[in-house]
Amino acid sequence: MSKARIDVIADAALGLLAERGARGLTHRAVDEAAGLPPGSTSNRARTRTALLELATRRLAAREAAVLGAGEPLPAGAEPEAAGAVLATALHRSITEGADLTRARVELALEATRNLELRAVYDEFGRGFRDVLAAMLAALGAPEPARQARSLAAWCEGVQFRFVAGAESATPPSEAELRTGITELLRGMLAA
Repeated sequence: MSKARIDVIADAALGLLAERGARGLTHRAVDEAAGLPPGSTSNRARTRTALLELATRRLAAREAAVLGAGEPLPAGAEPEAAGAVLATALHRSITEGADLTRARVELALEATRNLELRAVYDEFGRGFRDVLAAMLAALGAPEPARQARSLAAWCEGVQFRFVAGAESATPPSEAELRTGITELLRGMLAA
């Protein structure tokens, strides 16, 4: 069974965002990258905003697959267990999922200039933060919703630094990430 045309278009858009940046994302470029007849992309996403929203929604689905949608932590779990889960997800996002992370950075920047895209992008971000809040609640965090914002910011900082930032040539190992996340979680839980 072949992939739905809408997914082909969205995947090509994400690839272009990762490879060329937002300036390289045009309806024509998506048609070419996807190997589709001219006009195919504009039939599915008439405006640039619609194309960016399509890419954002597909990004959410693909990142969930790369990061793994594992079982929630049981109540009373230890920080080490959560650290291992998060380290695996982060490591995937800076290695095999690096192109998706680059595309997300481009979409985040575009969302700062486009209020319609901002709403879609923020909805996607809330989903990730909600997962972190549930994890922190299972660990017994005193303020899981607030602390999830801090943890999400830390995770996104790691992703940026090792995919597009100063240390993109030397990403950390999963073990290094696990140590850092576990330290952070222990500090949050001790608060």
